[in-house]
Amino acid sequence: MKYIDYYKILGVSKNATEAEIKKAYRKLARKYHPDVNPGDKNAEQKFKELSEAYEVLGNPENRKKYDQYGEHWKHADEFEKAKQQQQYSYQHAGGGMGGFEDAFGGGGGFTESGFSEFFENLFGGGGSGRSHRSYSSAKFRGQDFTAELQLSLRDVYKTHKRVLTVNGKNIRITIPAGVENGQVIKIKGHGGKGINGGPNGDLYIKFIIVNDTPFKRDGNNLYRTVDLDLYTAVLGGDIMIDTLDGKVKLKVKPETQNGTKVKLKGKGFPVYKKEGVHGDLIITYNIKIPTNLTPKEKELFKELAKLR
Repeated sequence: MKYIDYYKILGVSKNATEAEIKKAYRKLARKYHPDVNPGDKNAEQKFKELSEAYEVLGNPENRKKYDQYGEHWKHADEFEKAKQQQQYSYQHAGGGMGGFEDAFGGGGGFTESGFSEFFENLFGGGGSGRSHRSYSSAKFRGQDFTAELQLSLRDVYKTHKRVLTVNGKNIRITIPAGVENGQVIKIKGHGGKGINGGPNGDLYIKFIIVNDTPFKRDGNNLYRTVDLDLYTAVLGGDIMIDTLDGKVKLKVKPETQNGTKVKLKGKGFPVYKKEGVHGDLIITYNIKIPTNLTPKEKELFKELAKLR
């Protein structure tokens, strides 16, 4: 019987923990499962080898027998029992243990041929009838899918529904207001189909938010620069400005300076998954100096300069 290195098949060391062995098996079994590789004979053979290796190394008791008896691990109990019986017989026949050891390779232990001869004599056929537990019916979780969805900043200002097509299947999802650029959300159970009745994988959607507005977003706050004419800046007055939720009237104080910032509380971006809660809108005034002045206007500015 040829020795098979199960540790090598699973790609783990002989000192690997149970968790490491399980993790390695699940990763490779999913990769080589026949349902994932239909018609691929090499993958099918690889899957059988992995299943056999995990049957042994994934069970602490089996692993202990394998470490001690190699490929004959399944007959370890029978071997120990037979060894005890042989020992008893030789001791009572006056032969001691020497006869038992000599019969299967001599010295302090069994050689490969000694093992083979012993099992052929004990079980009648050298292990060629050795059965393997099949893992073809094992349940496996489906693969996770990833997708990117590009939206505008205005799109994610309000909660709305979208229909996505993933692997030919239409999925209706709700996109909460306040989604961030680069944010990933999980849609449970909409990934790959589970194998042999296992659970479906999940769908992970990464949002790419394109800002095609005059606003700058920073978290839940919005920022915008608004031009203010010189006369309103000096004398004060009311102006109408745009927000993502429509126009609002803003009162400008007299003698407003260039670069002045005004906070409009609650007029910023929606807070993710907090219905009705918004950040702030911060307005920065940019005072515009009038151009193409008429002679009369220039004269008036000169008069103002004299007064100052």
